[in-house]
Amino acid sequence: MKRLLLIYTGGTIGMKANAATGALHPVDFSEIEREVPELKKFNVALDTITFDPVIDSSNIEPLQWAELGSIIENNYDAYDGFVVLHGTDTMSYTASALSFMISGLQKPIVFTGSQLPIGVLRTDGRENLISSIEVAAAGVVNEVTIFFQNMLLRANRTTKYNSEYFNAFRSDNYPPLAVAGINIDYNLNNILRPNKMSRFEVAKEFSTDVASLKIFPGLSPKFVEAVLSIEGLRGVVLETFGAGNAPTQKWFVDALRGAIERGVVVLNVTQCAAGSVDMSLYETGRELLDIGVVSGGDITFESAITKMMHLAAQKDINYDRLKERIKQPIRGEITV
Repeated sequence: MKRLLLIYTGGTIGMKANAATGALHPVDFSEIEREVPELKKFNVALDTITFDPVIDSSNIEPLQWAELGSIIENNYDAYDGFVVLHGTDTMSYTASALSFMISGLQKPIVFTGSQLPIGVLRTDGRENLISSIEVAAAGVVNEVTIFFQNMLLRANRTTKYNSEYFNAFRSDNYPPLAVAGINIDYNLNNILRPNKMSRFEVAKEFSTDVASLKIFPGLSPKFVEAVLSIEGLRGVVLETFGAGNAPTQKWFVDALRGAIERGVVVLNVTQCAAGSVDMSLYETGRELLDIGVVSGGDITFESAITKMMHLAAQKDINYDRLKERIKQPIRGEITV
């Protein structure tokens, strides 16, 4: 019998309406089989841990990422896999962060949630939870993933794109790792193969000395300077147009050049939902390349910012090392 640990951090999936008042309150996940009796049909021993207090995903910070990492680290040897219940708004950030935190992972970690509380009749949470447990118990995908609306996606390739319908997440630049229909069909060629010799470790430190800068027509020089002159800034995720294009006005290029010369790593990611940065295509991109801006390839914004925070927190990592590591794939987050 497989043993799985269910970790409830907070979020819509774990809410149930009070019969008397109608107010939502967290489900007692120690009695999850009462809410989802279908789980009794699995040949799985399921234990649960609930954050205290539970966290609305909009309030998630690196402190909670570290707490989640510690829970998995402390229970890693005792379980065959982990299912993490999390609010959808920042699930891609937390799941991406966890993928970078953990090295030597050889067990499934599946994130899921729902758009409607599990106690609501039409909830999507019940199916998401059941399938996530089945995926975790199968042990086929030993990486950090998100299961949502019949799709198993690599966590650090996802973005929440829909707040109204059940298909809340997309992975535009990488195919699903599995699709759930009558059966769960695994796309084995797309799954990371763990190095059996790698040691399991969890790096729980994240640097908050990072920023994002999204460009738009009419961008103010004062705003750009304010962002790039933040004291102690280590890295900036620059959200550009199309294939990595940005304004070529002298003030803008000079501002970026000045930040880079001060030791700030600038990572170029596209604002487009799908596609990749290629700064060699147009003159507007080549200017960024010439001053030392780093291409983020087809990385998502959520993955880029959490990867930057993870790398910048490592001891003795200097500008050159950070610049080199940020453009190299760590957990399959960039296509090379």
